[in-house]
Amino acid sequence: MPPPAVPPPPLPAWRAAGHGGTPAPATRPASGTTEFAPPPSRRPASGTSPRRSVAFLPVVDLDTGGVLAVEADAGDVTVIGLSATVDAVHGAARAEAPLPLLISIPVAAVIGGSATLAPLHEALRVTGRRPGEVTLVIRGGFDETDRRALLTGVDGLRAIGYLIAFGDFGASGVPLDLIADASPYVLVLSPDLITRIPHDHRRSGLVEALGATARSVGAHLVAPAVREEAQLAALRRWGVRLAQGPLLAPPGWRPAHGRPRVPLPLPEEPPAAVDLGPRVQEFLMPAVTLPEDVTAEEVVDALGTEPSITGVVLVDEYQRPRATVDRGRFLLTIATRFGHALYARKPAVRLADPPRVVPRTTPVLTAMHVAGRDDGRVYDDLVVVDEVGRCMGVVHVSDLIRYVADAGAAARPATPFTKVDSVVRPLTRAGRRPVRAGRRRCR
Repeated sequence: MPPPAVPPPPLPAWRAAGHGGTPAPATRPASGTTEFAPPPSRRPASGTSPRRSVAFLPVVDLDTGGVLAVEADAGDVTVIGLSATVDAVHGAARAEAPLPLLISIPVAAVIGGSATLAPLHEALRVTGRRPGEVTLVIRGGFDETDRRALLTGVDGLRAIGYLIAFGDFGASGVPLDLIADASPYVLVLSPDLITRIPHDHRRSGLVEALGATARSVGAHLVAPAVREEAQLAALRRWGVRLAQGPLLAPPGWRPAHGRPRVPLPLPEEPPAAVDLGPRVQEFLMPAVTLPEDVTAEEVVDALGTEPSITGVVLVDEYQRPRATVDRGRFLLTIATRFGHALYARKPAVRLADPPRVVPRTTPVLTAMHVAGRDDGRVYDDLVVVDEVGRCMGVVHVSDLIRYVADAGAAARPATPFTKVDSVVRPLTRAGRRPVRAGRRRCR
């Protein structure tokens, strides 16, 4: 009798059969890594529970104390495939986290292209999430030969709608020039840098320089693993407004637990010493916004809809102001002899000015100082932005001037020359005539 047939050993997950049991070829690993990208046919089932427990870390605005986003962490993302990333998506869905998500993703998956990222897209579809609500934090190093593939993958994710971030900023293998080319929306500092500030002055100087670098490339900086109030005070001093860590939210925090506790900054002087007055948010007016690549003819149409429009704010895809068009100067240029023929079909940004941006918490007096820096644009509108740099509206400088003038007149004490009865003061003693104030009797 022939011996019984021995079944072949099972294939690895990344060599799963496609159709008819034929082994599929192994996906080429990303250069510089030992990780294999999962095939697009593997999709998480909507009814299964995540294989890993998911931890949630709120991203807190240090100025307002509000939670702007939630990071879902399902463990190390450098393991084979996108299982940790997919589990984080499903864990956030089960925790009913309505806020925008931060989810880590290995750099090898981005280099692998759209086929490698198919499980992530499917997980978002199953959980009802839109790509615009998710910020992908790219983590890990890569070879220089994969630089073009990484930038191509980043552009593809951004085209779908994802917000792009890089993790371990300042300590990872991602060079600074690639960050400038990739134009990320968020940069997450390395936790190792945060643990040694502000006691290590060298690390403190490095974090301060990284904050200036993030602002120069147009990215928001997030400081993770904040444990001490001294670290929080140093981050505030360096202009870092977004933070995470046990100081802000205890371990085991969930989106349903509500707003975390943010320690108040220590005042450098008594609050009554300086009266900052109201903020520019109280004088906010709606802004007419258009994409930054519109033509001058489209701006003319927008200005023609309402004569009270004083200008147009040109914004990017994230609603961040990039330029402003003043109504008077713009229409004077268009109305010249050949102005319409020269500029109508050209980008309107050629006739625009750099935006004069002020945060919504800026005091009125500080905003007026910003308005007075340029003599030629004193009365141009100020663009008010929120905590993440998005345009909230505009403020007319004339409104600020009117408020300051009214407040100064109300607070100014009455002088002796403002009332008739103080100019002529009659004497009460009998036999004396009234003596005019200010006259001296010569002796």
